[in-house]
Amino acid sequence: MKVLKLTVEEATDAAAVQAAIDRVAALGGGRVALPEMTVTLDRGIELRSDVELTGQGKMTVLRKGPGRMYPLSGYHNYGMCDVPLQTVDGLKVGMTVSVEDNLRGGFYGTFARITWIDGCWVGLDHGIEMDYTADQSPVLATVFPLVFGHGIANAAVRDLTLDGRLADQPKPMNGCRGAAVYFARSRDIEISGVQVSDYHGEGIGWQMCRDVRVLDSVVNGSSGNGIHPGAGSTNCLVRGCSAADNRQSGFFFCVRANRITVAGCRFTNNDIGISIGARDCHNLIEDCEITQNRGPGVLLRETPEPIAVHDCEVRNCTVTANATVHGDGQIVVPADAHDIAITANHIQGTPSRPGPGVSADAGTARLHLAGNKFVDCRPEIAAPDGVLVDAAASIECGYGTGADTAYRHLST
Repeated sequence: MKVLKLTVEEATDAAAVQAAIDRVAALGGGRVALPEMTVTLDRGIELRSDVELTGQGKMTVLRKGPGRMYPLSGYHNYGMCDVPLQTVDGLKVGMTVSVEDNLRGGFYGTFARITWIDGCWVGLDHGIEMDYTADQSPVLATVFPLVFGHGIANAAVRDLTLDGRLADQPKPMNGCRGAAVYFARSRDIEISGVQVSDYHGEGIGWQMCRDVRVLDSVVNGSSGNGIHPGAGSTNCLVRGCSAADNRQSGFFFCVRANRITVAGCRFTNNDIGISIGARDCHNLIEDCEITQNRGPGVLLRETPEPIAVHDCEVRNCTVTANATVHGDGQIVVPADAHDIAITANHIQGTPSRPGPGVSADAGTARLHLAGNKFVDCRPEIAAPDGVLVDAAASIECGYGTGADTAYRHLST
């Protein structure tokens, strides 16, 4: 593998690091190694296929610069590769920005790179994702992932410390379009030894991806979720990671996040420990510590058929002292969820706020519990008649399972 080791003098800003990545990619791929340094980013660093970006762990800090908001000067329509602004002070060609209004988020938001500036018009590298009207207060903001990749394969981020400087950011990054580390429509991605703190948005996220591995990484103090696989992402492994003090979930399975293994991870003092929802199926959570979250340790969100959660297993986990503020128990299973296994876990309640160890609603089907140890749970199990089954369903779940048809909904 070709290795390009940058000195502090060669990695003075995001543009310099980007130039190094692009140079290595043009030569067929390799590794860009950053030195011990702290650099403030005015734009996100974009990975390319067959390129690794590595640092020196805690000694290589990529810090987000202060965020700014630029109101649009009026209505602008879908698909245009530019936006009209009231001012462009401080903007530069090459910067990465987001465009959103106060009505819609999600994939209606636009994330793009500035390609030209002419007066108060700013060019973007692709068309805006929707119409933006003046009465919905649309803005362009210097909001971006610190490291990201779109439509790439065989890339990695390793041994970096990412500081989001949340207090300096007036607007969060839209979790569908970005995170501190973010990939979209990509495959064969590895994130390892990365520490994210204080990011205004999601910590580590990926959308419409396959074959993603997140290893030995930490997300603390984000304003959103800690780790967020979403939008059909399939065949992913998250191992040896932790997420703490995040305002939303420590781990958030978004829509149709399938065949994912979360193993040997720790989720503490988040709002929810692990949250599983619409079409999030064939997932395995094992050997995790889920403790002292304000809501349930594991929450299966209410998602009625035909998008209900099914074929998931939670095993060999320690689930203790959660639901300190809200929630119906340590592990909560809603109506319509089916073929769920909860086995060999240590489940301990919160004496100051008593509740069930496992709570299931009427309409849940084929919930299998076996080998769990309950402490201070009142009751241990709260489930209507007909919900529990003695024999485990045949559940095929987690990373490395599934035939080729498991990926046919993805373009990667």
